[in-house]
Formats: sequence, C-alpha cells, structure tokens
Amino acid sequence: MEYRTGRYYAVNGYEGDWNRQQDQLIRQVEKAINGEYTAIQCYENLAALAPDERQRKQILEIRDDEIKHFQTFTRIYNSLTGRQPQPKMTETCLFDSYAAGLEFAIEDEQETVDFYLEVADGAADRTIRKAFRRAVADEQNHAVWFLYFLVGLKG
Repeated sequence: MEYRTGRYYAVNGYEGDWNRQQDQLIRQVEKAINGEYTAIQCYENLAALAPDERQRKQILEIRDDEIKHFQTFTRIYNSLTGRQPQPKMTETCLFDSYAAGLEFAIEDEQETVDFYLEVADGAADRTIRKAFRRAVADEQNHAVWFLYFLVGLKG
C-alpha cells in the first residue's frame, strides 16, 4: 500500500470498493431520511382520522419516534457527506379512510424493517449499525400498534 498526501491508496483497487460502499451507504441513508420525512407527514394525517383520543395520541407518539429517526439519520448523513440532506416526500398519504391509512402504515413499517436491517447488516460503522437496529425495533413496534388498531376496526 502506498501512502500519498495523507491518505492510503490501495494498489489493488480496494479504495474503489470502499468508495462504492460509501456511496451506497449515503444513498441508503438518504432513502431512510426521505422515508422518515414521509412517515412524519403521513402519520400526522392518519392521527387526524383516528376515531378516538387514545389512538390519536398513540399515532402521534409513533410520529415522534419517526422524528427522532429522521434527526438521527440526518446527523449520520451530515457526518458522511458534510452536507444537510434535502428531504422529500416519497409517498402520497391522503387516505380515503382510517382503515386504508392503517393498512398503508403497516405495510410501510414492515418494508422499512427489512430495509433498515439490510442497511445495518451492510454498515461497517458500529454507530450506524446501532442506529438502524434501534430504528428496526421501533418500526416493528409501530407495525404492531397499527395492526392492533386495524384489527379493532374490523372487529
């Protein structure tokens, strides 16, 4: 391995692999940020449709978890890139019914669990792995709440 201008350069191409992995991680973190940003907006809309105060309060608590994830992933993105992300909505969340909103939320949470596990498994950095695994636990918990509310609706 050569050492030039303060960085190691792998003669056999490992630096290119590392750069590709970093680029992939940045894209994944950006996707997570957009997903959390969307969830925050969607769960605000869903809470407004809740049939009672208890469900509304629980959905807003879930939204607060999503805000924490958004903030954590934003810090990770900033540490990887030196920039602030430009979050954008990735889904439309105007539900025609509370049940439809719950179904959307359950599916979204479960897909997010799979994605976050993939990110955690591929991340070399322990802090990033830990952040995504913590979010996985929260997302699973959210899915259970949404499923509980949906089952209650359908009796």
